Amino acid sequence: MRKPLVAIVGRPNVGKSTLFNRLIARRMAIVDDTPGTTRDRLISEGEWSGAAFDIIDTGGIDPTHGGPDKLREPLSIGSADFIEDIRSQADVAIRGADVILMLVDGQSGITAADQEIAQILRKAQSRREGELYPPILLTVNKCENQKVRQNAVQFYVLGFENIYPISALHGIGTGDLLDALVNAFPSIGEEEDDDASVKISIVGKPNVGKSSLLNALLGEERVIVSSIPGTTRDSIDTRLVHDNTLITLIDTAGIRKRGSIQPGVEKYSVIRALQTIKRSDVALLVVDAYEGVKSQDTHIAGLVLDEWKSVVVVVNKWDLIEKDTHTMAEYTNFIRHELNFMNYVPLVFISAKTGQRVAKVLPTALRVQEERMVRLPTSQINRILRQALDQHPAPSKAGRHFKIYYGAQVRNNPPTILIHVNDPDLAHFTYLRYLENRIREHAPFEGTPIRILLRQR
Repeated sequence: MRKPLVAIVGRPNVGKSTLFNRLIARRMAIVDDTPGTTRDRLISEGEWSGAAFDIIDTGGIDPTHGGPDKLREPLSIGSADFIEDIRSQADVAIRGADVILMLVDGQSGITAADQEIAQILRKAQSRREGELYPPILLTVNKCENQKVRQNAVQFYVLGFENIYPISALHGIGTGDLLDALVNAFPSIGEEEDDDASVKISIVGKPNVGKSSLLNALLGEERVIVSSIPGTTRDSIDTRLVHDNTLITLIDTAGIRKRGSIQPGVEKYSVIRALQTIKRSDVALLVVDAYEGVKSQDTHIAGLVLDEWKSVVVVVNKWDLIEKDTHTMAEYTNFIRHELNFMNYVPLVFISAKTGQRVAKVLPTALRVQEERMVRLPTSQINRILRQALDQHPAPSKAGRHFKIYYGAQVRNNPPTILIHVNDPDLAHFTYLRYLENRIREHAPFEGTPIRILLRQR
């Protein structure tokens, strides 16, 4: 079951990043008094009263200046350029978020920007089961003293039923806000749990041929294909059956480096792409053979690995490469070197344009999904661990030796090994990597990360 998605919106310098850091209980967003500091959208996980949710920090929207990502030239409230920009951002926020926190500044009072944003958000709401959706919680920030909190009642004029005066900086009132936030979460359907299909997402930086690959896999033009980077804005689900296996193919918007992400709809499409990775079983990481592996590719691979998803690296545009008998082997070594943190993933060299080797993509992904579901007997795991210790004992730390008592696979999807030890702090990550490699010698878990957990006995 997916987690609810919360979006924080509001004009610049009302404290959105401070509230974001407060709600996720750690400093992640850059906080600065200069309006418009937040230009990229950050997404992280929060938790309150046992309810987990994803929360987005957004750049400020300012009608009087055309937004933080535009030049600081005066724009009228009725500017057509501004209205289009803010409506597009509000629209994707409404469609993407389950709850919206509209943040205002209690010390500055109501501004024209607040009124415009509130009006657009209210108009974009729809009725679901007799109630407005998504819920909008009007949050009045910077209420550090009693006088400002009392004056917060003026924000009722914006047309929302309840207001929540808080101080994100000092944590005043954030508990009540979180209570209201959790209570506002809609019931998230269990359709993903009931769906027995293998979910395969197609991810990669813009213009590497993700949509072309989807069309080649389907054998028809189901997705608009364009040479212009960033054509795909939303995640698109397509069902098909391959070898009697039901598959859901998910094409996503290209993920750029954060500094290259453009304002507006594209930023929310990146968020949806990240959510798509979370709900997939296997990710097809599409790489441009002509350009080679870039920093964006390794960044996306890291995002997939952070979610413990299985991976198949699809090297597209192979038809553009001048080849000899050694080209594929050399290119394989190059990709292995650049993606050395996931050297267990299979590589498929294809041309989505000509159809070369496209038929190998789905069988490889399904093979990786089968490996993801493998469960090793406890006796085999302990035999592997004993042999690993005998051949290479763990180094000591401060005169203490790392000891392994026994281990067992406690789950699959992804494979998770729980090892009981004397002290988890004595284990260096390089030794855990060594143990993972020894496990792979007996059960490759092709394309699938192995999660190793340590528990003190």
